Amino acid sequence: MEIDNSFGPVDIAISGLRAQGKQMKVISSNVANARTTDAGKGEPYRRLQAEFTADGDLGGVEVDKIIPDMSDFLRILDPGNPKADENGYVAMPNVNLPVEMMNLNLATRMYQANIAVLKRYQQILETTLELLR
Repeated sequence: MEIDNSFGPVDIAISGLRAQGKQMKVISSNVANARTTDAGKGEPYRRLQAEFTADGDLGGVEVDKIIPDMSDFLRILDPGNPKADENGYVAMPNVNLPVEMMNLNLATRMYQANIAVLKRYQQILETTLELLR
């Protein structure tokens, strides 16, 4: 006889909450460092991305790893800047604020959707308990 996990929807929603919470932290780091021209090793801040994977045990999702975006740095002309190269260009982080805002909006909506699942599950349990009384 196989036992069904009655907390499956709760576990899946919680895994989604955790994953989107980490995604929002990564996006926040990108936004906070959008103008950081020296993040160490003489390079500007490099945008980070969360890589998601399916969680086999729960059927949910988790952040597998956080990887740097290896696209080219932006270059702006600022000859008076001490970080400018011989042509007067300064390397800037590869963070695009409108893209980060869209990603944040998407992560927020996914977070809210998982909360809605938890609330609905709670309502189902409360209704079930009322019927059993």
